[in-house]
Amino acid sequence: MSLTTCNVHFSQQSDKVIYLSNTLLKELKLSGKKTVHLKLGKEVVTTAVRPVRRQGNHLYLSAGVRQYIRVPKTGSIFVHKNGENEVQIGPLIGVLSDSGYSQSASQPFGMRTNFIKQIIRSGDRKAFLFGFTPQDINWQQETVLGYFLNPQGGWYRKTVPLPDVIYNRLRSRKAETSNYIGSLRERLLRKKIPFFNWGFFNKSDVYKLLDNDPEALQHLPESVAAPTSEKLKQLLEKHHFVYFKPTAGSLGVGIYRLTYHPKRGYFARYRKSGKNVLLRFSSFNSLYKMLQARHGATLSSYVAQQGIRLVEIDGCPLDFRFHMHKNGKNEWVPAGIGAKKAGKGSVTTHVKNGGSLMTPEQALSRAFGAKGKEILENAKKVSIKMAEAIERNYPHRLGELGLDIGIDKDNDIWMFEANAKPGRSIFKHPSLEAEGRASVECIVDHCLYLSKFQGGNS
Repeated sequence: MSLTTCNVHFSQQSDKVIYLSNTLLKELKLSGKKTVHLKLGKEVVTTAVRPVRRQGNHLYLSAGVRQYIRVPKTGSIFVHKNGENEVQIGPLIGVLSDSGYSQSASQPFGMRTNFIKQIIRSGDRKAFLFGFTPQDINWQQETVLGYFLNPQGGWYRKTVPLPDVIYNRLRSRKAETSNYIGSLRERLLRKKIPFFNWGFFNKSDVYKLLDNDPEALQHLPESVAAPTSEKLKQLLEKHHFVYFKPTAGSLGVGIYRLTYHPKRGYFARYRKSGKNVLLRFSSFNSLYKMLQARHGATLSSYVAQQGIRLVEIDGCPLDFRFHMHKNGKNEWVPAGIGAKKAGKGSVTTHVKNGGSLMTPEQALSRAFGAKGKEILENAKKVSIKMAEAIERNYPHRLGELGLDIGIDKDNDIWMFEANAKPGRSIFKHPSLEAEGRASVECIVDHCLYLSKFQGGNS
């Protein structure tokens, strides 16, 4: 397979013909060919080949060709030859989202719009990139009515073939579990269109996935899904400190920090109406009754997790969000790392709960001094190992993960949670903007890898 870049132009001829500059003809080994099969996404057209005298790599598409395979725009793009007689341009990459609550003509994906714009701009000279919603797919015609960006940053709609790769950023857990989205994913699988990430994780899913993975287990706190009252009591007596959290929760909502002091009783710390609450109970039964009164039957969707005595700054625990990506070589890399310091008396380090965001270098130099760099490098190695373990045990394609990592007072590294649809709040920190751009580039490069267009000269 030969791969190169070329400039695509539109010509006005109505017949099915493509014109290639002599340089491009030679690079693709098409000199002397009368016809080729030209492919975009999942659509193919048989077209005549004509040479054109022009320096550089140029490809002119007649109206008949571009209307048949629905080429969305001109510009720089990859082109490669498959076998003897097929030439593919692209790749055609779709970013799947939903319209969101604040959808409008300028914000077709609501709050996700600016992020999707970043992805499209980042890959503009490497691929045909567009955003779309599940409702934009026409399964009968096998096309998508996509949202493309014009040079001024405005949106326009174009119908294109089903793409080579889809990056899934649907933001609703409820939508992802619907029959409609389930059917969409199965259809894409049947058509062999790479689709990542498959869906949200529940907290208990990750612990079950890694339950038989010795490499991963050494970095996982003991966790029990849907613990009975007896099991929760055992965990508290064993570890003296347990996090109790909803399996499908996010942003620290509904989390309890439970502690047991043999001489002082049981304590529950949680957040209510924007404030931190601390309650003391003389017996475990009274603590458990409070949990039952607040949650009833939904307690069965909670996970109990061994508490870890995290390293602290100013008496406040510190943990880290590692934003992991598959890159253009199909390797896991930590594209961005944010350090989160808990607010005074808070159950979690979430910024909404009074936490503050720092760079990992700032946080670790304050916590460990000169040893901070070495500990950060070790944490990066563990994050890659954990991402590889999750991927190894997960039945669907992954390309992005958010790992919540902690470092204890003995410098041991722990993974508390893994998110398959990580938020991007760490990249709002002024010192992490470059990492935010690197994260977006990883998404595009991994799409190029999955489309088999990777490795070209950009």
